[in-house]
Amino acid sequence: MTTARAHLTRDDLAPLAREALGKVPAAVTRLRGGSKKGVYRLALDNGRSAIAYVWSPEEDYWGPADADIRDPFAHASGLGLFLSAHDRLTELGVRTPRLLFADEEAEYLPSYAAVVEDVRGGSLELLLRSDPGAARVPLARLAGTLGVLRECTAAGYGKAALVEEGGKPLGVSCEQVVADRAVRDIAELAERDPRVRAARGALTERIRELYDAVEPRDHASLVHGELGPDHVLVTEEGDPALIDIEGLMYFDAEWEHVFLQLRFGAAYDVLRTAELDEDRLRLYRLAMHLNLVAGPLRLLDGDFPEREQMREIAESNLGQALSLLPGAF
Repeated sequence: MTTARAHLTRDDLAPLAREALGKVPAAVTRLRGGSKKGVYRLALDNGRSAIAYVWSPEEDYWGPADADIRDPFAHASGLGLFLSAHDRLTELGVRTPRLLFADEEAEYLPSYAAVVEDVRGGSLELLLRSDPGAARVPLARLAGTLGVLRECTAAGYGKAALVEEGGKPLGVSCEQVVADRAVRDIAELAERDPRVRAARGALTERIRELYDAVEPRDHASLVHGELGPDHVLVTEEGDPALIDIEGLMYFDAEWEHVFLQLRFGAAYDVLRTAELDEDRLRLYRLAMHLNLVAGPLRLLDGDFPEREQMREIAESNLGQALSLLPGAF
């Protein structure tokens, strides 16, 4: 049996909260769902609250990972990436929880941390389930936010921090990086699952066919990278506030939209745009499904607690990936 991780307590977080908020929290709750960083609600005795983000090995269920910033898909975690993304989004007027304090010297915890505004309106995911009518306003405003991001372009691609510092990413294009990662995912999955083993040749050939169909492009757009409705909070004013922003990068908008369609389901119609390339969408859709099998299975190699959810994600996306092969039904 795997030993449960020792997450932070009220006493652990008291120095950080005192510096950021001027008070020690009356209660601390670790919020569910985080796999790369710890997310803690700091509840004060005056009814106010804030959120602490903590980046440490104990909070990262993915374990030691390649953090080469030149790789657009390298492990997107850390205070540096968070601050860079927060600054860029704020400059663009894109709402994200307001930064209250950043512990850039790891002075108040044995790890880097930040304290941000607690957006108490809940996630757009929950609102879409509980009150689809009330979700219309933040959903429509999210479509506007996506337009702002899509229009923010750069000649290069890669993590936002890298591109804005003039760095050069690995690879030669967005589509090549995606196709190569998809082939690696296929090889890894063939070792894990007999269904992928049987279809390995066909999947690899299909990725190559889809890649060959993509025409070159001379720019990339700013994308969140993993924008599901659970990564959108709703403010009291009905505005969408983006969270888990460390993966912000310049990339093809089609990559973002494939994930949006997958995660938003029928609600994606509000977010849909005609300004997308169908060839890129076809390549990225298959590659996305493959990665959403490989990623969850890697996470299950460790001690991530929400195991059934990860198994369901992997199984669903494997079915979707195999259905995209020519001749599949």
